Amino acid sequence: MGFLQGKTAIITGAGRSVLSDGRCGSIGYGIATAYAKEGANLVITGRNVKKLEDAKEELERLYGVEVLVAQADVNAGADNEEVVTETVKKAAEKFGRIDVLINNAQASASGVPLAEHTTEQFNLAVYSGLYAAFYYMKACYPYLKETKGSVINFASGAGLFGNFGQCAYAAAKEGIRGLTRVAATEWGKDGINVNIICPLAWTAQLENFKTAYPDAFEKNVHMPPMGHYGDPETEIGRVCVQLASPDFKYLTGETLTLEGGMGLRP
Repeated sequence: MGFLQGKTAIITGAGRSVLSDGRCGSIGYGIATAYAKEGANLVITGRNVKKLEDAKEELERLYGVEVLVAQADVNAGADNEEVVTETVKKAAEKFGRIDVLINNAQASASGVPLAEHTTEQFNLAVYSGLYAAFYYMKACYPYLKETKGSVINFASGAGLFGNFGQCAYAAAKEGIRGLTRVAATEWGKDGINVNIICPLAWTAQLENFKTAYPDAFEKNVHMPPMGHYGDPETEIGRVCVQLASPDFKYLTGETLTLEGGMGLRP
């Protein structure tokens, strides 16, 4: 029996994508794989239905878990709170409980300098990341309070270090970092564990970023001291499994940084 058997996790931005060499190219899918291996039932969300359906097929076939697919695109032109509330409601109706919320989804126009950034590009990052985390946290709160569950959010070195060409992305991620700390303060009394991870993983998105914006990539992305980028499943995914453990309650509210095998740094 897996560590998360009988539990339910919502993972945003969990569609299946692969690198040019065929390996896992998505942090969200890497996390979903790590959770499936521990027996958790999954609710995976995203914008691309094909990627979500591919993820569902593979996860159910390989690990025998149940996966609910929910297309949910939080954007400037949608009734976002309604979209998210309905997604969370369907998750609770299908599985009867919600134990973990992982806010991983994020889109952005990285590589565009601040002075050239448009309002639409800024909105893309803020809505898909910060607003999405806000709405999912609000909608999941009653269920997480009942299960004494966990929230795991994602920030980035882009915000911590002010990366070139990533103004909207950095702003969204720093907003999520602040939101996470407030939630940890307010929800600790309810037994909800709230943490954030700042990962550096080699993903299909980062691979595409290197191709499209080589100058920005060179300025921003540096090989971690351990000599490799984080693996979406075996490193980042496993950290997310660990953060769902009751034994990690003492880390509530801390910012954790995972960079290419360097592990946790509270």
